[in-house]
Amino acid sequence: MARPPAKVAIVGYPNVGKSTLVNRLAGSRESVVHEEPGVTRDRKEVACDWNARSFLLVDTGGVDAAEPGDLAGAVRAQARRALDDAAVAVLVVDARAGLRPGDDELGRELRGGDRPVVVAANKVDDVTAIPSAAEFHRLGLGDPVAVSATQGLGTGDLLDRIAEGLDSILEEEGGAEQEQADATVRLAVIGRPNVGKSSLVNAFLGEERVIVSELAGTTRDAIDTRLEVDGREVVLVDTAGLRRRAKLSGSVDYYAQLRSERAAERADVALVVCDASEGLTSEDLRIAELAMKQGCATVVALNKWDLGQLDLDDVRVRVGRKIRLRPRVLTASAVTRRGVGRLLDEAIRLADRAAARIPTPELNRFLSDLQAARQPPAVRGRRLKMYYMAQYETRPPRFAVQVSDRGRMTRDYAFFLENRLRERYGMEGVPLVIDYRGRDEGQRGRGARDS
Repeated sequence: MARPPAKVAIVGYPNVGKSTLVNRLAGSRESVVHEEPGVTRDRKEVACDWNARSFLLVDTGGVDAAEPGDLAGAVRAQARRALDDAAVAVLVVDARAGLRPGDDELGRELRGGDRPVVVAANKVDDVTAIPSAAEFHRLGLGDPVAVSATQGLGTGDLLDRIAEGLDSILEEEGGAEQEQADATVRLAVIGRPNVGKSSLVNAFLGEERVIVSELAGTTRDAIDTRLEVDGREVVLVDTAGLRRRAKLSGSVDYYAQLRSERAAERADVALVVCDASEGLTSEDLRIAELAMKQGCATVVALNKWDLGQLDLDDVRVRVGRKIRLRPRVLTASAVTRRGVGRLLDEAIRLADRAAARIPTPELNRFLSDLQAARQPPAVRGRRLKMYYMAQYETRPPRFAVQVSDRGRMTRDYAFFLENRLRERYGMEGVPLVIDYRGRDEGQRGRGARDS
């Protein structure tokens, strides 16, 4: 029987923005929002997904212990029932109003519980107001998360903290079964015909799972095979050799090619296999670019290394110059199985990096270090300023950088930032999207530059 989704209770004083926050976190408008305090009375459960985790956000009415009347008492009772059923509690406070007696009372009650509690300092609608959240350290519930339910600022960090709380509860209960979709890595093995893709797949599996022949084009379909690597499930997708479509029009190989391209679309990581005995070709580089455009994290594997005479450093320089993702270049031999395990380890690491979220404070430290190492450019006598950086999507990772004027961001400096980001967080080969947003464009921006 499937485990019911965990519940996250959203509680707080009246009119602190709980319902607006629930709608923002869930990406819906299910909770009614109004300027008038006390609109929410009953508990409302709204489904939410974050990084393949599913849980229920429970919107509750404002809790004010001093408010008289039966209705206020019933609202308080509903909120407490929500807390009784919840795995994690989120205490929402108003950063504009500051710490109030009602917040302190709720904080005392939550400190006495046995569930993780996250403090969300709401209504931080501008990055300059983030320091105002520090006041809520006094509640004794850990570091508050500065958020803006209306603008979306900090909501990714809040969801990360909620997910961490849910994970800690599951570990205390003896470890919940993680959904297969969460842990499974889809690895597409792609490359030119006859470079040893099927031989590598067989080497990964330790058996002759797919047909291998010296005749190019033996593999016609994308073949999925599952194996376990240190407790992680990996789906290997052996594909037909990729060639230029113009040469294949109307043939069986043309449809095999389409399946190979679709396999890359569905994969978390693409292993671009090259023949070390022939050297790195322009077609190999084209296939790596194809994987990048499909949003795949990418590793370049020089197979048949036991037969090759290549200068590895030269190949790495060439790949770094030609392919923007700067994927790692690894060597292997399907025949001797040397380096085969390292390819799988690298694929799993890249899949995890593409699915990971870097905390906003860490990204802003990176931004500060970057500007200290090399100042942004001055255009028409005025220097670009970068204020704030946050990640708001994964697979592929997507970042937003708030700048003084997008028109002053040069292509060279954008590449510099992207490359330093890859180096600092080990994301060589992972597609990144970086949106530069002018200060006057709002949180979502318009016409942002994709990197």
